[in-house]
Amino acid sequence: MSNLRRSFFDKLALAGRQLYAHALPQSCVLCAADSGPHALCPACEQDLPRLPTAHCPVCALPTPQGAPCGDCLQQQPAFDHTVAAWSYAWPLDRLIPAFKYSGQLLLARPLADGLHAALRDAARPDLILPMPLHPQRLRERGFNQSQLLAKAVAKALDCPWHQDVLERIKLTPPQASLPREARRTAIKQAFRCRQALSGLHIAVVDDVMTTGASLNEVAATLKKAGAQRVDCWVLARTLS
Repeated sequence: MSNLRRSFFDKLALAGRQLYAHALPQSCVLCAADSGPHALCPACEQDLPRLPTAHCPVCALPTPQGAPCGDCLQQQPAFDHTVAAWSYAWPLDRLIPAFKYSGQLLLARPLADGLHAALRDAARPDLILPMPLHPQRLRERGFNQSQLLAKAVAKALDCPWHQDVLERIKLTPPQASLPREARRTAIKQAFRCRQALSGLHIAVVDDVMTTGASLNEVAATLKKAGAQRVDCWVLARTLS
């Protein structure tokens, strides 16, 4: 099957899953209460684990009085600022993989809404970009979860976004399967920027920041293309 036909059928399958998800009344995936057309009831949405208010402004790890953490002071990442909606803990450590790997697309709305709420006071960027998937991963999964989130957040914020400015050119093992140092090595030169970004403020949307290796490499790639500032907008931050 040609790449064009495969892309068409992938998009058709994705549209079908989205239509099915929104067409039928739902039970909350966490407590089974009636949640109408949504995946989560309001009470469970409210109870998702919030990131501590005092956290490093660069990498979002908790710090006293919200000061920059020691790691970011010793070695500034390529990105400048991170906004995370939640901590990566129960039940998000089940919800996000269900959305990402099991095609539970109904979860996209509450997750994107939570990220949008966390961005209430964030500086508005010139352009929003999703963390890209390698083409092989995209064919396997059928959709890019970061792209769905980026599109929803960009619409809510009335900011421009683009899905093709940044591309992943190196196929690596899933980052979650690698130890910390191996993640940094594996992700080197994994991305390419397809246009000049001279002087622009860019926000990159991803699902989870664990070590920050992928986002750091993306930010470095964008700054080589001329970006002046790169922010990371993520659903959840893994806390050490």
